[in-house]
Amino acid sequence: MAVEYQEEYTTNSRGVQLFTCRWLPVSSPLKALVFLCHGYGMECSGFMKGCGTRLATAGYAVYGVDYEGHGKSAGARCYIRKFDHLVADCDAFFKSVCDGHREKRRFLYGESMGGAVALQLHRRDPTFWDGAVLVAPMCKISEKVKPHPLVISLLTRVEEIIPKWKIVPTKDVIDSAFKDPVKREEIRSNKLIYQDKPRLKTALELLRTSMALELCLGEVTLPFFVLHGEADTVTDPEVSRALCERAASSDKTMKLYPGMWHGLTSGEPDANVNAVFADIVDWLDRRSAVPRLAAPSPAPLSVHKEVVPRHRSRRRGGGAAARLLCRLSGRMHHHSAI
Repeated sequence: MAVEYQEEYTTNSRGVQLFTCRWLPVSSPLKALVFLCHGYGMECSGFMKGCGTRLATAGYAVYGVDYEGHGKSAGARCYIRKFDHLVADCDAFFKSVCDGHREKRRFLYGESMGGAVALQLHRRDPTFWDGAVLVAPMCKISEKVKPHPLVISLLTRVEEIIPKWKIVPTKDVIDSAFKDPVKREEIRSNKLIYQDKPRLKTALELLRTSMALELCLGEVTLPFFVLHGEADTVTDPEVSRALCERAASSDKTMKLYPGMWHGLTSGEPDANVNAVFADIVDWLDRRSAVPRLAAPSPAPLSVHKEVVPRHRSRRRGGGAAARLLCRLSGRMHHHSAI
């Protein structure tokens, strides 16, 4: 199926120029809209290209925006002054697209930190979105890696003095997230991906967002499909389990993939990536059949968990944001969120 790719720039409410892109099916009826929320340090036009192309080939119009300071958008590289700014920018752009397709169902798609963006978008407007696909989402901090309150207090006192200070990482997250060595090096060669040290205020904003989401997982009501590699060491699969267990959604599905790492959709061997996208498209197809305004929403599906037995073959981290800060306390290693 032919896919049309388009790019354009928009300006957010703070006067910052943001890059946006879209993948549109050319020769088939449009099923629904999918909005991409990329991870920390990532971008849409290159890193999310495979996702956009696959979903458009399946009949979905796919839209993405590079957050401020990410990818082709303007702003200090990977400096997140306020996480709410990212959410507000996505909210404005995504809703501007929806205004032209009011009859189509609309779905959020978030990877890693993008999962937190998607959940925060849902919190801003609980009835607006028809569902979310969450791939290894950042939405809770594992108790195993939660920073000590004194560490958080100390860093909070200096965050306005040295907000852009870069925290020294101990391990390359790309090595930990993407299994396939060829794809790993392709990702590393993408100059739009931020691969420098994370900044102090950015780390604190990710921590605050994770902690806030953890407290309100029970308020999640939209249908969602959460996917996680069982061997993920960047975000702990237990985080996804907690989301599925606590969310108030009547239609929620979780699937763990044995042996797979953090980069389910971009860093696994082709056969694994194909299997993951087949599951995603199947989930979307079953919730896109009825036009948004032509009929009421279908009755909620029963809760379904597709959980693979746990394996402990790789040492896993629990919260990407927490690890950025725990490094400073000398208690453990960290990986940055993606």
